Amino acid sequence: MEVGILSMRYAKALLAYAEEHKAEDRLYKELSTLEHSFRTVKGFTQALDNPILPVEEKFRLICAAADGDQKSSEELIRFIRLVLKERREAYLHFMSLMYLDLYRKKKHIGVGRLISAVPVNKATEERIRESAAHVLHAHMELETVIDPSIEGGFIFDINDYRLDASIATQLKKVRQQFIEKNRRIV
Repeated sequence: MEVGILSMRYAKALLAYAEEHKAEDRLYKELSTLEHSFRTVKGFTQALDNPILPVEEKFRLICAAADGDQKSSEELIRFIRLVLKERREAYLHFMSLMYLDLYRKKKHIGVGRLISAVPVNKATEERIRESAAHVLHAHMELETVIDPSIEGGFIFDINDYRLDASIATQLKKVRQQFIEKNRRIV
């Protein structure tokens, strides 16, 4: 079965179950943390794919990645047990992403990512969040990332759009124009 179809089915079922039990907000936080763990913790995906690791160890590992030291919600525990029982742990990251996407669509939440060469102060960050929320007519979640390789300016990703006002990109464009112009001369 295709990864997207499988992940979407599990995510839709989880969202429906969570809505029924009034736990969709807590699950959103837990699955956001779990998804962040998938992206940042090296070896996490490989540990879940390891057939030698017992199911209970995988269960504890997933719960710790989703909640740390806190107790996981009953809905998350049941979902993880189902995924492990059906041996679908390899798709758990995609299921988490699909759930987050479905939740955001349902609650009208936009996702933005601001990449800058230097840290942005909180007032500027809040102003960007409010402006984007006004344009999208949705609540905004804004992640800020410091990336010195862009040399200055910023890159702003919002939903599926990108505004690239970085110095590095502008220098690349100038370089390409220079190369194109010199090709015509020779």
